[in-house]
Order: sequence, then structure tokens, then C-alpha cells
Amino acid sequence: MKPATGGSSIAVYSVATAKSAWLRAKEIFTKKVDTRVVVEPFCSGTEFTVILLENKLNQSVAILPTEMELDYSDHQIFDYRKKYLATRQVTYHCPPRFSDTVIANIQAQAEQLFKLFGMRDFARLDGWVLNNGNIWFSDINPISGMEQNSFLFMQAARIGLSHRDVLRFIVNSACRRYGIKPPPAEPLLTTKKQTVNVLFGGDTAERQVSVMSGTNVWLKLKRSKLYKPQPFLLDNNNQVWPLPYAFALNHTVEEITHMCKTAKRDQARLQTLLKRVHVKLQLTNQDYSETLFIPKPSTLINFIKQSPYVFIGLHGGIGENGTLQHLLEKAHVPFNGSGSAASQLCMDKYATGQALAKLEAQGIYTAKKKLAMLAEFKTFTANDYRKYWQQLTQQLDSATVIVKPVDDGCSAGIARLYSAKDLQTYLQFVHEQAAAIPLGYLTEQHGIIEMPARRLTRLLFEQFIVTDQVNVISDKLIWKPRTGWIEVTIGLLEERKQLRALAPSLTVAIGNILSLEAKFQGGTGINITPPPAPWVKPAAVTAAKRRIELVANTLGIRGYARIDAFMNINTGELIIIEANTVPGLTPATVIYHQALAERPALYPVEFLEKIIKIG
Repeated sequence: MKPATGGSSIAVYSVATAKSAWLRAKEIFTKKVDTRVVVEPFCSGTEFTVILLENKLNQSVAILPTEMELDYSDHQIFDYRKKYLATRQVTYHCPPRFSDTVIANIQAQAEQLFKLFGMRDFARLDGWVLNNGNIWFSDINPISGMEQNSFLFMQAARIGLSHRDVLRFIVNSACRRYGIKPPPAEPLLTTKKQTVNVLFGGDTAERQVSVMSGTNVWLKLKRSKLYKPQPFLLDNNNQVWPLPYAFALNHTVEEITHMCKTAKRDQARLQTLLKRVHVKLQLTNQDYSETLFIPKPSTLINFIKQSPYVFIGLHGGIGENGTLQHLLEKAHVPFNGSGSAASQLCMDKYATGQALAKLEAQGIYTAKKKLAMLAEFKTFTANDYRKYWQQLTQQLDSATVIVKPVDDGCSAGIARLYSAKDLQTYLQFVHEQAAAIPLGYLTEQHGIIEMPARRLTRLLFEQFIVTDQVNVISDKLIWKPRTGWIEVTIGLLEERKQLRALAPSLTVAIGNILSLEAKFQGGTGINITPPPAPWVKPAAVTAAKRRIELVANTLGIRGYARIDAFMNINTGELIIIEANTVPGLTPATVIYHQALAERPALYPVEFLEKIIKIG
């Protein structure tokens, strides 16, 4: 069931009964998503998508299709979350694992459809290779998505086109049609740039966000006049891979690692497929700037030895707990962010709370906490959970409780618990080392809860802080006062060896906690920078900034950071949630907003250059 004119799999549902179909149709109509619903059979086969470009003779040329590998059981589909948030729930293969004949058929039929619909310049067609071998095109997109690693850029990179190359190719196509002289290409800078090795990936629950952050830093720095960025992946076995342009655009650590390991094997087949597309597109050497190379891994120690500068884009694990920072300090290799001691302290949420306990007189607090060893729950009965829950809520002075890993981030494993049954259910998933808690298992759960990748030994229980109810409905801010507290995130940037707080951002959480999507996925979370007057007093914002600087100095933070807190809208008092010494730097990360709110505005490339220079 899908809206007739919708996109991005929004309000698209798989149903198995007439009643379910009727309810979904009713939902699409009542939410005013569309006035018509399309009913289609659920496909049995393999899903793909293919990008088309128009060559200089106005002929359509299909690039290499991408195959989507995912589990369709239990009514799952390639939905909005799987499309736009890096996850192991879907794996991309480009080129696909189809035979060369099937690939040629997809390309030929896609080119026919491009012509049939009178499409121009570029397009993306989605479809299925059915189990009987037939090809079914299910969705025609005259404008492809253009996020940093969208299919347009992923497939174009496989034939040697960078982001700039493919966009210039499309613009030139449109200019030819309108008889307009294309804009001249910018001259290549001949000044020598300092090499910066951008390291991302790893083996933590935050590894896919790390890929988003690291690739975004790498792509933004390609515009820098000072630095020459090189992308590197840390895989699950602590090996470091230099990445060709095309490999860096895949979504997950596992996909990129697989591409690196099979690059040599796939080289001959890929060259045959590429040659066919190059000839049809009539590409010249001036049209594409990226060449494929066979990556060779090195140890982390050797990578550090060979690096003039390391930009740490790793989240969680060795990238944030001080391990990597210590190795870099030992080798005298400069890097971004705080040193090993501060990183180790800030990674441990319980230790962070203890370090800040002395600041209560300054109006800086932390939520009440209880540290628990996982082993103590191993033999618990239902009655034991009830007793523990009663003691826990009394100790934290909170009817509901936040549970989180002590030393993980990006909302991994963070949940709000309402009862002893919720606690028991949560711990069952932890003991099973589940990758995620599916929707519907916990009370008032608002989405999938991604769980830490490694085995946990400790958990942190925290008092749930009740805030004012802030919502955005139909582009209007609806504010319902309750306690005078709001959730904020505040970036810091070092200037002349002094940490300075940037403008705070009000975070509007749709559910009980700020989800992975809300933090890092564009178009999902709502952040308002700075918090809006008259609801939040400017004097309170100023006071909060001074307090956050005190927090950062107390924790020994250097360079830059992001601190999450609850803030009193009248006094600027703070309840600190956590300090992030390696903040996320995905395209949607709020720290960019805060830098842009500075006067004069600090644009993303300048912001990254400052971080590097400080290091």
C-alpha cells in the first residue's frame, strides 16, 4: 500500500490481510499524505536501483545498478530509515551480484523507459529482478536523491566521477539543451596542502555514524585551500584501509571492508562493465577525476607512523576512550580534539558525573545515577526484578528510569524504562547481545533501539529529568511549561587556548530520548539554535554558556567538543548528561548550525580547518 504521489518510502506499507490494507489506506487518507492509494503485489525477488545520465547526443545511459540485500520477512521493506540511515539491516552491492546479462538487460530497459517518459539529464529507476528472471520497474524518479552517499554519487563514483564531476556533467547537459554556455571549471589549486588522514569506522555500535561523519569531513575538506584529506577505514579487525573515492561512499563498515577485500578479484569484471558505460557516455579524461586503486591494509601502528596528521572520526571505542589519542601522543602525531586523559574521563559517564560533583555550588548538576554490574542480574527471577525496580526508583527519586551503557554513545542502548517488566525485557536483549530492540517491546517505545556491538559488563541507571513539553506542529512551536527545564546541546571551540561555548541548540525529541535518527539523519530531528526567546531568557543562555565552559575546563577538554545537558530556562543552571570529545560531524550535525550562528558565521569548511589547526 503506497501513496500515489509519495516518495522515499514514506507511508509505504506491506500488508497481509484485507483489514490491514483498509487500515493502512485509511491512515494515508486521514494523515493527508495523499488522496489516492496504489495497491501492488509484494515482490518476490531482488531489489535494485539504477542511475541514468544523458550523453552529449542526448542519449540515455544507465550506469552500474546497485543491488539491495535485505530481509523482507515479517513485512519489512526498504523503508525511509533503511534508505537514509546507515544500518546493517540493508547491504548494497555495486556492481550487483547479477549476471552480466541481467545487468545489461536492466540497463537496456531502463534506457528505454528514460526515453519513453521524455526524461532529461539524469534519473533514478528502482526495480526488481523477479524470481522468474523478469525485470519489473516499480518506481520512476526524475530527480534522484543527492545526499553525500546517495545512489547517484555512489554509482557515478564507480565509473570515476566525483560528486563535482557528476554534477558538472548534469549541469552541462542542461546547458546544452538551453543553448547556454556552461560555467567554467574552477582551476585546480597548485599550492601545497598539508595531508590530513581522516580515520573512521571501527567496531562499536557507533561505527556506521562514524562512516557518515568521516566521509562528510573528507568531502568537506576537499574544498579546503589548506588541507588535502585522505579517507581511511578502520575495520572490525583493527586493520586500516586506504579508500578509493568510490569505496568511501558505501554506507557501512562491513560493506566497505568487503569491497576492499574483494577489490582485486572484482577488478577484471568491473573494468569490462565500466568500459561499456564510458564508451556510451562518451567520457573524456577531463570528465572524470577519480581512479580506482587496489587498497592494501596496514596495522593501526603503521598507519599512525605514516600519518602527518590524523583527523579522528571514530565514535566510541578506541576513538573516544583515550586509546587512539594515547597512541598518537606517543608517536608525536598531531590530531583533533582532546588528549587521552580527558577522552578517557568523558567516555565514562559515571566518572564524568563524579568529576563534576564539586560544581553544584556553581549551578552545575548531574542526574542521580546508579552503576550496576550486569552479572548481578544473571539469576534474577520476576520477583527479584520487582524488588530491584522498587529500590532503584526510590534511590533515583524517579518513577521512570533511563538506562544506558556506561561507555558508549550515539544513543546506543539508551532506553526509558517504566516498570520492572521493562527492566527485565531490556536485560534479556542485553544478555542475548541483540543488535537492536525492535519496536514494541518496551513501554512507549518510539522506534528501534540500536544496541552496543560489544558485550556489556556494566549499565548506568539515571533519574529521568522531566522537561517542558516542546513540540513543532505544522511549523509552529508549541511550548507547554512543566518544570522550566529543556534539553540542549552546546558545542565548544578553542580560541587562543581558551574554550568558548557556541550558541546552545534546543533539542526537540519526538520520543522519550533523542534517537539515532534525530541526532544524525537529515530531515528527522528538530534543533533550534539558539533556544527561542521569549520562552528562554537570553540572560539564561549567556549564563549556561559560561557554565558549560567551566564544565569543559573541569574535564580537561581541548580543541572542540559537544556537551549535552538539561538547562533551566530562567537561570541557565545545568544538569549535565554527557560530554562528547569526538562529536558527530555528519551533514545534519547540530554543531555546524552553532558555528553558523556565530558572528561572523563560521562555515563548515572553516570550522573543520579551525579544528585541525588547533590540533
